[in-house]
Amino acid sequence: MGEASPTIIPIFGILDVTGEVVTMWIIITLVAVLSLIVTHNLKERPGKFQNMIEFALEYLENFFSGIIGKKKTRQYFTFLGSLFIFIILANYSGIIPGVGLTDYVKAPTASLSVTAGLGLTTFLILQISGMRCGVKHYFKRFVKPMFFMLPLLVLDEIIKPISLALRLYGNVFGEETVIEQLYELLPIGAPIIMIVLSLLFCALQAVVFTMLTSLYLDEVTEVEE
Repeated sequence: MGEASPTIIPIFGILDVTGEVVTMWIIITLVAVLSLIVTHNLKERPGKFQNMIEFALEYLENFFSGIIGKKKTRQYFTFLGSLFIFIILANYSGIIPGVGLTDYVKAPTASLSVTAGLGLTTFLILQISGMRCGVKHYFKRFVKPMFFMLPLLVLDEIIKPISLALRLYGNVFGEETVIEQLYELLPIGAPIIMIVLSLLFCALQAVVFTMLTSLYLDEVTEVEE
């Protein structure tokens, strides 16, 4: 939850392995194994499993294409797609029975340190993508339309990853808190309803995070003709 998770495995006194880290490792391992299985045996006439994966990726690609266009989607799909898949799986991990009730496995996105890491990663990608379009273009957008806008636009750039991190953390943490409180008050019935609603809610949070990220990417990579 909101409190700092206890360390499960200290590594050289530098890295503290918490329940959120364990869950992230599990998610990364599952996605890696699934990717290897799918790509190792690709067929021209896909089976049900391959067809399902291709449909999901095509749906994601069309979603981002509708926001930033096909050209930029092809360029940034690896990042945006990976971000969406990680966030939605991390969110859904919180509604698996037993997750969050023990220190050994916890929903990663219910921890501010994890969402802050996602926000920082997004911030770095935005800056690198903007600079790849040209150093002049990168700095020029901070003084448009007027030079005195520089402090406000710099502040806006810093606030973007912070708002992404806090929004995701606050929503997921709040949802887990409500479910936990309902479970204590009414063990049967109410938590089940909340879990059903969470199926939609968790997906919505992943959509909002990646949609805003794609909009920010489109903004920083917009080059005047």
